[in-house]
Amino acid sequence: MRSLPHFAISPAVVSRLVAITMAVVFTACGGAPPKTVAKPVVKKPEPKRPSSVASAEFLANYAGTYRFRLGKPRTFSITPDGKEVLFLRSGARSFVNNLYAFDVATGKERVVLTAQAVLKGAAEHLSAAEKARRERMRQTARGIASYRLSKDGKRLVVPLSGRLYVVERSSGGVQELAMPSKGYALDPQLSPTGKHVSYVKNGDLYVFDLGRKKERRLTKHENTDIGHGAAEFVAQEEMRRRHGNWWAPDGKSLVYQRTDNTGVEKLHVYDPAHPERASRGTAYPRPGKKNAVVTLGVVSVKGGKTRWLSWDRGKYPYVVRVVWSKHGPLTVLVQDRRQKSIAVLEADPKTGKTTQLFAENDKEWVNIDAQMPRWMANEDFLWTTERNGAWQLMRHGKDGSLSEVLTKPDFGYRKLAGIDEKRGVAYVVASKDPTVSHVWEVSLDGKKAPKRLSEGAGQHGLKASSSGVQLRFANTLTGGSTVTVVRKDGKAAGVIKSVAEKPRFKAKTEFLVVGKDGYHAQVFRPRNFDPAVRYPVIVYVYGGPHWAVVQKSGARWAMRQWIADHGYIVASFDGRGTPHRGRKWERAISGNFIAAPMADQVAALKALGGKIKQLDLGRVGIFGWSFGGYFSSMAVMRRPDVYKCAVAGAPVADWGDYDTHYTERYIGLPAENKAGYADSSVLTWAPKLTRPLLVVHGTADDNVYFTHAIRMSDALFRAGKHHEFLPLTGFTHMVADPKVLASLYGRILGHFQRCLADADGP
Repeated sequence: MRSLPHFAISPAVVSRLVAITMAVVFTACGGAPPKTVAKPVVKKPEPKRPSSVASAEFLANYAGTYRFRLGKPRTFSITPDGKEVLFLRSGARSFVNNLYAFDVATGKERVVLTAQAVLKGAAEHLSAAEKARRERMRQTARGIASYRLSKDGKRLVVPLSGRLYVVERSSGGVQELAMPSKGYALDPQLSPTGKHVSYVKNGDLYVFDLGRKKERRLTKHENTDIGHGAAEFVAQEEMRRRHGNWWAPDGKSLVYQRTDNTGVEKLHVYDPAHPERASRGTAYPRPGKKNAVVTLGVVSVKGGKTRWLSWDRGKYPYVVRVVWSKHGPLTVLVQDRRQKSIAVLEADPKTGKTTQLFAENDKEWVNIDAQMPRWMANEDFLWTTERNGAWQLMRHGKDGSLSEVLTKPDFGYRKLAGIDEKRGVAYVVASKDPTVSHVWEVSLDGKKAPKRLSEGAGQHGLKASSSGVQLRFANTLTGGSTVTVVRKDGKAAGVIKSVAEKPRFKAKTEFLVVGKDGYHAQVFRPRNFDPAVRYPVIVYVYGGPHWAVVQKSGARWAMRQWIADHGYIVASFDGRGTPHRGRKWERAISGNFIAAPMADQVAALKALGGKIKQLDLGRVGIFGWSFGGYFSSMAVMRRPDVYKCAVAGAPVADWGDYDTHYTERYIGLPAENKAGYADSSVLTWAPKLTRPLLVVHGTADDNVYFTHAIRMSDALFRAGKHHEFLPLTGFTHMVADPKVLASLYGRILGHFQRCLADADGP
């Protein structure tokens, strides 16, 4: 067997470029490290590889641009008159956003607001609650991180450094709200009339009258376990529900959430680098244990007594979504603890009484579509369902009865992009191919066949507006990433500029379908690929719910190509449990997180080896983050015959330590599925480890808590299993610091260079 000698980054180069200032490496050993036996090497002329300087230059650029994401426009709003498009954008190497406006008539842009101008050079401060909220949204932005546009488009409300500012769009004037209450304002919401702003401070809901310049407190929480107006942890993290208060269409009242965390476990984040600092506790419900008790109440903008909504909370404890539209009634989506049913309730804000319109049921679990229901002017509403085997868009009458089936199960529906009721169409994103997405026009009466609007293999999206102006998003294999503004006459007004840097090379990638079950695969070869050489393989994996890795979009390819250029073939596969392949495909993980996905990843890898003869399946490494980190840990423990080493980033070690809403959806309650929890736990399989494993975890992670890495390392140590443990001091589930990010990937590559050079054969 001919082998490709491995390129190694010298210690001198690594230390010069990516000094590890915040990460300390611990090696937990049980007995002596396993011995390696040198293999004879068949020498052959070495292909050219990236120089040390070029390799380190990429790491510096990749980290300094936050994976080439900084500088891309985001958070778009089309003004009601269709004259401007508002958006946020940072510099190419800055996390600080500014607010911009794109003129639809001229195609020119202007700066609307900057944090520097508002704060007059003062430092920005974020409260612990705001940091946690941004973590739930995976948001790293600073400066103008969000804004709210009034329904009439005349005003903006911008939160900054715990304070709120109102921007008058006609004059450009900026005024800080003079709030007498102490504390940081969270999650501001403009009323539909634009006369009031609601926000949360210190566990209570407030409104500010913009005309009278007066603040009013609407609630008074009883103790620190009770809060008003903000979404609880699982709503933000798992349901994609960011808000806990919603305005009535007439702006005269609000419905708000009361959260009672009494009895909910509090998990604490402690910074080991700063023992003088107090730990930060968060109500974090673990599987089988108590959740927050959520109730909803309606209160006048003038204050006074709250009118509480009533429903069977014993049966439906989760509040999934609240919709209060001028076209429909106050609507509440509620869900049972086992997540096998979602009920759509119509609520009477005057009496608090609720009536069930209909329920969506599934014997495994009901997935949440955070866009639904969508009420229309004729009082019908749109709804999505998987009851026929795959996502479909449907129209229901105001009494909940089914009116029209708008898309078929094999259409590949993904999400709603907008509605044009005058033309009688809905814009949706859909594709039968899970590696791409396209924009379609769907008839609201179901009488016309869907019409595709986008072209080119890639990821396409659209944002529609009542003015007729549209934003069309495209990230294609040939055209890169663009945001095009389209006028109501259908002509392009221009492209909203990105200032993001790009990698200085083009990825050498290909997409395949392998195996009898049709696994989608993506492969990166070295740019100096030699067909006469057998290359070691590195699998980049996620492997779990919500996310498909194999996508025809170049946004996330640079790192995998860089790794491949060091003498590897990098491969990714999407097996059962991942989205966009229908209900049966996704629900194959019901009751067990790992069995079906692991079988699929192994089958796909072996099938790929049958197609690409240059894959050396005797030298396969695997790495991933979050669920991908969990999967990588399990891969070397459960299938050491296939995977010779792994890097596990922020892995879940035991699902009994993750949150209720995510975990119980897929594998049920712990008391009802002890075998599934045990088999899905890394701690069960830790004594089986025989391969090199590097575990990486942020000490301040409040999604997958650092305790997962600690418990995994402890289990391995007690079983006498050699492994490496890299804590990222002070980091959460995201790693944004350029020095640490560069150090991290340099370390990951070094791990594979060592462990795959002398890996055993199959």
